[in-house]
Amino acid sequence: MQFCGLNANLFRMKNFFQFLISKQFLKHFGLSLVVLFVLILLTFLSLSLYTRHGQSGEVPDFTGLSEDQFAQVIDNNDLRYLVIDSVHVKGVLPGVVVDQTPKAGARVKSNRTIFFTINAMTPEKVLMPRLIDYSSRNAQVMLESYGLKIGKLIYVPSEYANLVVGQHFQGKPVEPGTPLLRGAEVDLLIGKGLSDERTHLPDLTNLKVDEVRIYLQRVSLNLGIVAYDASVVTTADSMNAFVWKQSPVFSQGTKLQVGSSVDVWVTVDSSRVAAMTAPAVDEDEEVSF
Repeated sequence: MQFCGLNANLFRMKNFFQFLISKQFLKHFGLSLVVLFVLILLTFLSLSLYTRHGQSGEVPDFTGLSEDQFAQVIDNNDLRYLVIDSVHVKGVLPGVVVDQTPKAGARVKSNRTIFFTINAMTPEKVLMPRLIDYSSRNAQVMLESYGLKIGKLIYVPSEYANLVVGQHFQGKPVEPGTPLLRGAEVDLLIGKGLSDERTHLPDLTNLKVDEVRIYLQRVSLNLGIVAYDASVVTTADSMNAFVWKQSPVFSQGTKLQVGSSVDVWVTVDSSRVAAMTAPAVDEDEEVSF
């Protein structure tokens, strides 16, 4: 019985090996290998097409472009976009790009999403706060917290030095609660006390216009004329332009009456700053306007 069982097992093994070398098995096995190879190849090709492995390009500069314009550039460069915010920038056309992430020149892969901040089509309105009797510094902080900007600091005779005694918009008094466009400029009337107060003239060289305005306000001065030279062409240029000349000219110890204006000339050409030489001025000189 055991011998018969052994013969049966040997017979089955023999048939199995014969099947492995049969044309039918080899044909099916070879076909399976081909199908498996094709599936693997298609998988790698699809992954390569999806990720664009190894392909990258520079992000264009979208600053100043409307949605119709930047959408075309996005499509031409195989990118995507998403508008994530809108702000109000004075002097910039509504609906155009004012900021982007990633920045222009960065290298990204295809299908990368570019995030845009655009200039609002309709500026938001905010309510004018009450600033009367606040100190000059606190009034400026409060005004900015409401989304408004400081216009002129107008110093007027008052026994209360450095306190706000009036608030004006476009040359007229503006009452608390009045709706104004976000970013509007409000002039503050500041009491100058009973003395003829003066403040030091700062050196504004290499500062941007927004930085100049803040700096001057801190020392109780106003920004006067802003003159852009021929190097300032685009919106981005105007945002990055810096001061190369100012009037009155800076000199150590020069003082102005509080509320005086300082004019600046701005550029994006750094060679103008290097070439500019200030005339010698006595350190104790005082300038009045």
